[in-house]
Amino acid sequence: MLLEISIKNFAIIKEISLNFETGMTVLTGETGAGKSIIIDAMNMMLGSRASTDVIRHGSPKAEIEGFFSVGNNPHLEAILLENGIEVSDELIIRREIFQNGRSISRVNGQMVNLSTLKAIGQFLVDIHGQHDQEELMRPQHHIRMLDAFGDATFQQLKTDYQMLFDRYKSLRRQVLDKQKNVKENQARIEMLDYQMAEIEAANLQSGEDTSLQQQRERLMNHKLIADTLANAYVMLDNEDFSSLSNIRSAMNDLQTIEEYDTDYKEIAGSLGESYYILEDVTKRLGDLIDGLDFDAGLLNRIEARLDVINTITRKYGGSVDDVLTYFGNISKEYSLLTGSDLPSDDMEKELKDLEQRLISAAESLSQKRHELAQILSKDIKQELKDLYMEKADFQVVFTPGKFSREGNEQVAFYIATNPGEEAKPLVKVASGGELSRLMLAIKSAFSRRDDKTSIVFDEVDTGVSGRVAQAIAQKIHKIARNGQVLAISHLPQVIAISDYQYFIEKQSDDTTTVSTVRLLTDDERIEEIAKMLAGQEVTATARQQAKELLQKSDP
Repeated sequence: MLLEISIKNFAIIKEISLNFETGMTVLTGETGAGKSIIIDAMNMMLGSRASTDVIRHGSPKAEIEGFFSVGNNPHLEAILLENGIEVSDELIIRREIFQNGRSISRVNGQMVNLSTLKAIGQFLVDIHGQHDQEELMRPQHHIRMLDAFGDATFQQLKTDYQMLFDRYKSLRRQVLDKQKNVKENQARIEMLDYQMAEIEAANLQSGEDTSLQQQRERLMNHKLIADTLANAYVMLDNEDFSSLSNIRSAMNDLQTIEEYDTDYKEIAGSLGESYYILEDVTKRLGDLIDGLDFDAGLLNRIEARLDVINTITRKYGGSVDDVLTYFGNISKEYSLLTGSDLPSDDMEKELKDLEQRLISAAESLSQKRHELAQILSKDIKQELKDLYMEKADFQVVFTPGKFSREGNEQVAFYIATNPGEEAKPLVKVASGGELSRLMLAIKSAFSRRDDKTSIVFDEVDTGVSGRVAQAIAQKIHKIARNGQVLAISHLPQVIAISDYQYFIEKQSDDTTTVSTVRLLTDDERIEEIAKMLAGQEVTATARQQAKELLQKSDP
C-alpha cells in the first residue's frame, strides 16, 4: 500500500507531499491544475521512462519518493533479494531525474536500474488510465489480459510452456541454419573436413618437430661427438699423463703451506674447487662415453617421422605448433558452418522430442486457459450487471493459431450489449461509456486476485453520467475495500463516495506557476461538489444537493 508520495520540481509542481490511507481517495481540481501530473510522477517513480521535459523550469533535477507498506509477497521478496535489497515491511522508492538526461533510482537506499525498478513497481501499484482502454481495443493484448487472471499454478504452467517453446525455437533455428550452411558451403565444409582428418591422422604433438630435429642431429654426428668426448676424457685423465692427477698434487702441496700466508690459503682453496669440478666433469664424460651408442634404427624412424611432419607443415604451417593453431581455427569454422558441435542426427532427434513435448504442453495450457476464460466471463458479466449492463454478454473466443510464446491459439474478447444480438469483437461494438464500464469490470474482477493492494484510476469515468456514474462510483469504492484506490474524477458521484478528497489547484503570478494540494474538510468537500453540480455560482440548493450526495454515499 502507498502510504506517502513526495514530489519536487516536477513540471509545475514545486513541492508537494500526499499521505494516503486504506480505502478510496480522489484527486479533484480544475483541468490543468496538475492532477494527471501527479499520476505521471507516480508512473516514473515506478519505472516508466522519463525525459528532461518533466523537470521544473530553473531546477537542476526532479525528485519523486514513495513510501510503501508491503505485506507477504513471495514474488516481490524474490526480486528484492536477487538485487541485494533488504526485505522488510516497508519500502522506499526514490527516483531523481537530472537535466543531463540521467536518472538515478533507489529502493531502500540500494541503487537499481530501470528494469529492476519496473519489476518491483508492478507488484506495488496498478495504474489504470486511457492507455489501458486503448490496449483493451487491441485484440493481440487480450490473451495476456486473460492469462493475468490466472493463479500461480496457471502462471507456472505457462512459464513451463514458454521455456519449452524458447528451447524448441532455438534448436529449430540451429537445425535449419545447419542444413542451410551445409548446402551453401558444401565445398568449404568438405575441404575443412579433409584437412582436419589429415592433421588428426598425423597425431602431432606440440614441439615435436624441434625435439626430433635435435635427436636427428645427434645421431647424424655420432662419430664427431664420440671422438670429441673421448679426447676430452683422455686430456683430463689417462695412464701416461693425467691433468686431474697433476692438479690434485698441486692442491695437496699448497695445502701444506696455506697456514703461512692468506694468499697461499686462498689459492689452495680455489685450486681445490677447480679440482672437484674437473673430477665431476671427468666422471660425467666417462658416463656419456659408456652410454654412447649409435642406433641406426632410431635414426630411420626419426627420418620417417620428420618426413610426415614436413609434409604437414609445408601444407598448413611453418612448424608443428603453427599447424596445431591452424587446426584449432578450422575446427571452429567447421562447427560454425555445420551449425553445431552436436551431430545432425542427435539435433534432429532432440528437436522431434521437443516438438512432442511442446504440443503436449500447449494442450495443457489451452485446457486451463479455457477453464480460466469461463471463470473470467462469469465474473465480468456479474460486474457488468452492477454497472447497468445487465443484458450484456461477455465471451472469450478462441481460434487456432500458430505456435508462439503465448500458445497455439488466439484470444479475442467479444461482447453483445443488447439481448438477442450476436456477440461481436469488442473493438467493433463497445462505445466509449461501455468501454469504460467494461474496463472497470475487468479491473474489479482482477482486483480480487492481484497481489497489488494499490490501484490508481485516472479518469476512468469519462463518457458516463447519471445512474451509470453512481454505479461506477460504487464499483470503485467496492474495489477499495480490498485495499487502496486513488482516483482522478470529475463526477460528483465518484467524488462523494470517496473516503478522502485532495484538491489540486494551480497558482500563478507574472513569473511562475505552481500546483498545490490540500486535503479537504467535510465542509470544503460540500463546496467543491456543489461547484461541480451548479458551476462557479454556487447556490444553496447546490450545497444541499452536495450534502445529500455525500450523506447518501456514506458507506
